[in-house]
Amino acid sequence: MFDWFKRKTRPLEAESRWAIAIDGERISVRDNVGETKTVAKSDLSAVAVETNDSGPWGADVWWLLFDCSDRLACAFPQGATGEKAVIDYIMRLPAFDYEAMIKAMASTENAVFPVWRRAP
Repeated sequence: MFDWFKRKTRPLEAESRWAIAIDGERISVRDNVGETKTVAKSDLSAVAVETNDSGPWGADVWWLLFDCSDRLACAFPQGATGEKAVIDYIMRLPAFDYEAMIKAMASTENAVFPVWRRAP
């Protein structure tokens, strides 16, 4: 017997399974399989936006955070849970490149857009 009152829940979008957190000292990224990576704010050396041609079905916009050794410390897809606070923080960094971010958000190709680098 079909239950007309049973609410069907929509599965989480793949991107929302990622969880991003920021506090006074660090940015933490928990990926879709539960692995957590962090970067201290004081060690953040660069931020880029990577786009790919997998949209609209795949995660086609990624934020890449690099540590003081210029190694990829963590990355998360646009649409990750908690992303707003981290992106707001990143956009307030000195000399953040809004133009590069706008180009990235309009891109449907495989490309990387550097949007911030710590001054030497």
